[in-house]
Amino acid sequence: MGSGNLGREAGGLGPDRSREWGDVARYAVLLRGINLGKARRVAMADLRILLTEEGYDNVATLLQSGNVVLDADRAPAELGPALEQAIEKGFGIPVGVILRSRDELARVVAKNPLTAVADDGSKYVVSFLARPIDRPIEDELAGTELGADRYAVDGTEIYIWCPGGLRDSPLMKALGKIKDGPPATVRNWNTVEKLLTMMR
Repeated sequence: MGSGNLGREAGGLGPDRSREWGDVARYAVLLRGINLGKARRVAMADLRILLTEEGYDNVATLLQSGNVVLDADRAPAELGPALEQAIEKGFGIPVGVILRSRDELARVVAKNPLTAVADDGSKYVVSFLARPIDRPIEDELAGTELGADRYAVDGTEIYIWCPGGLRDSPLMKALGKIKDGPPATVRNWNTVEKLLTMMR
């Protein structure tokens, strides 16, 4: 697989349209940019209390990086803004939210396009996007020497393999410089698999 290898699925991962909203569904709630400094501290115990008081069921958290699993009877387009408003009101800081249903996260894990090379879950990450990228990433990465790093794009996810670690990854640095892209948040493969297990 070349350093610019790209995989796409037509349409990407869309919503589960077989569900009539009003039914309870399980979601992974991925918070963006929390606990990166003193000004953006959010304790997971406090977050669980807040979301439970907001009426969400079976609220659980994973690690300190903003990973929540909960049950809700709202459609994603309504749930995301409602969670953002509740968190900002409760903690006094704006926090972006990216959602994945249980079925969507299961497809992310099942797809795993870099399984042939990615053998360390701490160095293999998924960037979860709020919406698909509207232009080819190859164009954004043109001229960047990616070394051993690899990536694959699938709808609203970018799978990223950084065998030398994320901190020194030329691919992660290049992706971080892309302007006007959709909101995104990154989780390593170990966390993604643990979240899916929690959702089951």
